[in-house]
Amino acid sequence: MRKSSNLTRLKAYLLRHKRNLILAVFFSLGTNLLALLIPYVLRYTIDDLKTLMNKETLLLYALLIVSISIMAGFFRFLMTRRLMGVAFQIEYELRNDLFSHLQKLSLSYFHKTKTGDIMARATNDLKAVRMLVGPGIRNLLNTIIMGSAAIILMLIIDYKLTLYSLIPLPVLTIAVTIFSSRIFYRFQKVQEQFSSISVGVQENLTGIRVVKAYVQEGNEKRKFKQLNQDYMDKNISLVKIWGLFFPFIMLIAGIGMVIVLWLGGRLVMGGKISLGQFVQFNGYLMMLTWPMMALGWAINLVQRGSASMGRLIEILDQAPEIKDSEYLEDIRTLEGEIEFKNVSFAYDKKVILKNIDLKIPKGITIGIIGPTGSGKSTLVNLIPRLLEVREGSLTIDGMEIKSIPLKILRKNIGYVPQETFLFSESLKENIVYGLEGFDEAKLRRAVSISALSDEIERFSQRYETPVGERGVTLSGGQKQRTALSRAIIREPKILILDDAFSSVDVHTEEKILKQLRKFRKRRTCILVSHRTSTIEDADWIVVLKDGRIVEQGTHEELVARSGIYTDIWLQQQLREELEKMA
Repeated sequence: MRKSSNLTRLKAYLLRHKRNLILAVFFSLGTNLLALLIPYVLRYTIDDLKTLMNKETLLLYALLIVSISIMAGFFRFLMTRRLMGVAFQIEYELRNDLFSHLQKLSLSYFHKTKTGDIMARATNDLKAVRMLVGPGIRNLLNTIIMGSAAIILMLIIDYKLTLYSLIPLPVLTIAVTIFSSRIFYRFQKVQEQFSSISVGVQENLTGIRVVKAYVQEGNEKRKFKQLNQDYMDKNISLVKIWGLFFPFIMLIAGIGMVIVLWLGGRLVMGGKISLGQFVQFNGYLMMLTWPMMALGWAINLVQRGSASMGRLIEILDQAPEIKDSEYLEDIRTLEGEIEFKNVSFAYDKKVILKNIDLKIPKGITIGIIGPTGSGKSTLVNLIPRLLEVREGSLTIDGMEIKSIPLKILRKNIGYVPQETFLFSESLKENIVYGLEGFDEAKLRRAVSISALSDEIERFSQRYETPVGERGVTLSGGQKQRTALSRAIIREPKILILDDAFSSVDVHTEEKILKQLRKFRKRRTCILVSHRTSTIEDADWIVVLKDGRIVEQGTHEELVARSGIYTDIWLQQQLREELEKMA
């Protein structure tokens, strides 16, 4: 992304703080103009020394310089306070906008974008943008105000001497242009490599059990060492170009000072300017040297900030694939009748579902079974619009699913996915997640249906028991039942259980299914499972294979047909018998 467009986007955030930025400019004018008075006072101090200045006058000049310095320092404090306040405020706004936008993005974005990369942008890149707005703008302001004012005052003293002292300036301009583009490019590479490190660390910590189980600690250390080495190499590459920049600026400034010392000294000896004016001129030249050096730092911050802003914009410009359509139905609740009409779905050109025709009347329980990869999870993910229907039609209560407000749709659906996720909060907070208000009776009913009550009572902190990161303190079955409780407590019109009992033993599963029979009355319930025992009590069963519906009917009807369902059922019956005999 081009640097100019990155800064244009940042401008919109800056304009929100126009008042503080104007005040910062005013305070910057104050501090720099006051600082420019010091060489002016020094000029008269030195020139007056020739006329036998008394101690009182010398003290007066000294107090004047101290007073000017204090006032300049006060204005600098006010400027820094305003600018850094704006910098932190913009960082805060950008972080909020980034997080808010991430919440809107569809699942497909997170499937193709690594979490560590997003985290790197939300931390390191935001910091670089803050440094651009704070120290970056501060140094640019100081450079422009101090530099231009110092040159004007130098011209007043002696325009020829000023022109000679500025001979190296065009060289500096060319150098800045060359260096800035290279800094921008190399900092982009640094940030990209930092993202790679973040991804590596995040994946390692998430999969630390697998790492230890397969004794891969050494291999992981080698991989991280290589990532870290690449990050260091890219930083060194950046430092090399940046490190050359400052000495080059100092060299240019030094050449200017040599010119002034030679030519200015001759002017003093020739009586064309006084010694005080010569000191004043050198004071302004020294003041011009610092802005030249600050310009280098400012350019570095601008290049870094611009590169980072570009990386943030890449996320902010991602359009959600799934969002509310222009024309929405005015509804608050759903009844639960679902109908798929000739629905097909492909992910990355790989066809997952083919010509699905299925009607699910409201209030019934339907079971979905099939081999691994047959499209079971994809099918149910279309209902809460976690995936978007692209071919065919999906309606709920006779309404096109895209015409139902997303918030209303998902509030009416209780969904327990295959991969259970728990937040690192208490057990209770995980169960009531997303509920604005609830009572203890509903909470206890939900955990009772999920067959979790007895185990919670055995926990020392009961419902306040911390579950740890991703529910690490709970067993797989306990995590699944916590997720089931989270869906049940919402009392949804549509309940989707996607292989929600895979980590639960058969005895506990039977207990849960028995409790669910009462709960699912007047609710549409969709049970996805690889076990026939889970779905045999369903009102209707659908068998998927290679993305197609190959069989459907009741348990008894499907067993009698001697088809795929019968094969699965017989295999599981045989396995159960063998387990009993073992």
